[in-house]
Amino acid sequence: MDRKKELKEIYKNTKPDMGIYIVRSNTKEKCHIEGTEDLKGTMNSARFKLNSGNYPNRELQEDWNKKGPSGFTMEILENLECPEDEIKDDYKEELTILKMIWEEKLSKRGLEFYKR
Repeated sequence: MDRKKELKEIYKNTKPDMGIYIVRSNTKEKCHIEGTEDLKGTMNSARFKLNSGNYPNRELQEDWNKKGPSGFTMEILENLECPEDEIKDDYKEELTILKMIWEEKLSKRGLEFYKR
């Protein structure tokens, strides 16, 4: 196999980073968290939607419109680790449980969540 084909095969078999990320207001004790099977892609998409005024969470979008991107922090809370030899393709259940754990942790710290 030539190098180009080998690199394509490696790319096809590489799983994106999965986990939970947060969009947190820098001035309010409010946040939005989401679990995803593609952290980098989903975070880029969220940033794009927020900047263009099309994010599905209206309360978060309204705050973003008022404060702008500098009024928020977006970061990864936790990566979901999966064994490399695992054949499983669907991690929605694991991500849902991980999100619930983080919602509980953040609530205990006094953070509120943006309502949909």
